[in-house]
Amino acid sequence: MRKNKSTWRLHPQFAVKQAPSDVFMNFEAFVSNTETRIHSHPWGQVQLISGGILEMEAEATRFLAPPHLAIWVPAGVVHRSYNRKPLDYCSLNIAQSLTPAFPQQTSLLKITPIVQAIIEDFRQRHVSVPQSEADQRLIEVLLDQLSAQETELHFLPSSTHKYLSPILAAVEDNPADDTPLKIWAARVHTTERTLARCCQSELGMSFTEWRMRVRYLHSMELLRRGCSVKEVAYTLGYRQASPFISMFKKYAGVTPEQYKHRFLALDE
Repeated sequence: MRKNKSTWRLHPQFAVKQAPSDVFMNFEAFVSNTETRIHSHPWGQVQLISGGILEMEAEATRFLAPPHLAIWVPAGVVHRSYNRKPLDYCSLNIAQSLTPAFPQQTSLLKITPIVQAIIEDFRQRHVSVPQSEADQRLIEVLLDQLSAQETELHFLPSSTHKYLSPILAAVEDNPADDTPLKIWAARVHTTERTLARCCQSELGMSFTEWRMRVRYLHSMELLRRGCSVKEVAYTLGYRQASPFISMFKKYAGVTPEQYKHRFLALDE
């Protein structure tokens, strides 16, 4: 989680007390190690980013969103977010009357190319409140796209289960660790079948899938550091670059090279 908390920058409180419109946006560029205050809004909020990874605490849960996912926060939910690396941030604030099709709890939403293009268009034109008929139509498309997406509660779920907790911590510390589930089971004094069931019940996915997501998140950091795609693949334990590229594209929707060119310009 957050290390060396004294080095974190506390973001100034978002000053909007009353919504200027049923839908309005806030665009910002967050520097490294930025944390927001604990707060809530009387409107729903979709938080979208480009570049890094946004982490959030809400409803006693840790949410982690890479650029291909947004975090939906319903009205009234107390939350705070933080980011370790620079990122371009957008909050899409939506009146409760317009969100009946959105999830009732904090969730992750997939960002479609259409959503990404509309948000970037508003960012480039410095539009915070849609006023023209054309912009209002874009907002309607944006809300339709977001509310229609399948949701997930966690991209990288955690667990305090006595079997899983030490294993998950070890893999997060060393994403390249390729220890099979059978060996992990022996180390925590259980069976492979029992551990596999724990993964499904506690994480909602297989251990293989969970470890792959850890590697994906770690690969984003390595790419940020300037590592080549081949270097990242080998660092993560892949014998060739092609399986790594396929894995990365599965989650990000773009190749590692496209990610470097599209999302890392704000680091320059």
